[in-house]
Amino acid sequence: MSEEILRVQGLEKFFGGLRAIDSLDFKVAEGTIKSIIGPNGAGKTTLFNLITGIYLPTRGAIEFQGRPVGGLKPHAVARLGISRTFQTIELFGNMTALENVMLGRHSRTSAGIFSAGLRFPRMQKEERGIKERALAELRFMGLEDKASVGATSLPLGEQKLLEVARALATQPKLLLLDEPAAGLNAKETKNLSETIRKIRERGITVMLVEHDMSLVMEISDEVLVLHYGQKIAEGLPRDVQRNRRVIAAYLGEEAEDA
Repeated sequence: MSEEILRVQGLEKFFGGLRAIDSLDFKVAEGTIKSIIGPNGAGKTTLFNLITGIYLPTRGAIEFQGRPVGGLKPHAVARLGISRTFQTIELFGNMTALENVMLGRHSRTSAGIFSAGLRFPRMQKEERGIKERALAELRFMGLEDKASVGATSLPLGEQKLLEVARALATQPKLLLLDEPAAGLNAKETKNLSETIRKIRERGITVMLVEHDMSLVMEISDEVLVLHYGQKIAEGLPRDVQRNRRVIAAYLGEEAEDA
């Protein structure tokens, strides 16, 4: 049985009088793909923001590899090995695809962007390593031939892949993907599915927020279902798919007692 890489216990998040996450408990096993699903407003992106340090928990604990991370700053969380993409694409339009990925890699180096700009020999060597790693991630995502293209000039599907490449450049142990299939056509979604599996084969655990149920059911080892910030189901995809509370939540009906 795989060791757990992430544990969430009693997690709550309030925004004024709104309880966005409510007494949430779950675990993520190392080397798995775990999808988080639920209707709009269920708290899925809020959960990702809590895990990555964008939001501070109101109550509860988040542990990554046995270490508390709830309340850490985003850069500290990233250094521990958690990376993510965003629901809304966040690329630097004034940079090339390669430069965007290199920027992600800088978080794992000793030089930093300012020191690298001073062109000391050691820094130049490190900069070459950053470029080589960034090119390797572009190659992995099938974007090597787009390295010199402006990031926001790429089609939507390739921009999403570029965001994943930048996240991978940080050498994450846990990768959080927030609606990566949104706006993609059937062929792009199929390619994304294969890419996510390849990421898992690299030993990277994946958490996925996604509305494309075909993708979720195809690639997930486990599925967690949120509704108004609460967990209403968790388990194997086929079991969650048949869960009456899940069906009711998506159809907007009240679940009958089992």
